[in-house]
Amino acid sequence: MNRTLQGLRAQLPNWAIEWLEIIVPLAQVALILLGAWLLYRIVRRLIEQVTRGYALPANVAMVTRRTAGFLIFGGAVLWALERLGASGAVLWTAFTGFATVGAVAFFAAWSVLSNMFCALLIFTTRMFWPGDTVEVIENGEKPGFKGRVLDINLVFTTLEESGSAMEGTTLKIPNSMFFQRAVRRWHGSAPTLPPAIAAAGPSATDRVPR
Repeated sequence: MNRTLQGLRAQLPNWAIEWLEIIVPLAQVALILLGAWLLYRIVRRLIEQVTRGYALPANVAMVTRRTAGFLIFGGAVLWALERLGASGAVLWTAFTGFATVGAVAFFAAWSVLSNMFCALLIFTTRMFWPGDTVEVIENGEKPGFKGRVLDINLVFTTLEESGSAMEGTTLKIPNSMFFQRAVRRWHGSAPTLPPAIAAAGPSATDRVPR
């Protein structure tokens, strides 16, 4: 095959060879970008199917799509630069430097990233849903955090402790805590007031629904 291509190239005039040296890399870059775009479309469709199947929130799907797009198009750009003649050593040095910075940022934001991952696990394992009453059990001697789930986002879960969502007290618990403690779950029953709030007097309990 190579000999055939070399023979065909030898038969071309000089001006055609010069244009061929420009057209071939550009065509390769175009194919790389097209392949990356098609791969991103496939991955995006798979993410949408998983999101609908597990009833994941829109922000989880958005973060997953952006991460997949960054990895796919970032790899495509590096490959395209290599086909255009960029030095492999330079690209590798740039990639390792970027990976080092990313690793440092990853460990610096570990608590936030762990909460995001735990939020994904809460939805995929169907641990609880908004409207359920849950309690994070610290130990067997004292009551833990208890309330009705109002909202679950990528960082924390909001529990309605007393009153209502507009007037009352709420708890914001990091999502990772639900995987570090035992969790008790009720279905449809309103949570009771913690002792600290019940001892605060009528001002703290007037807004609690009877």
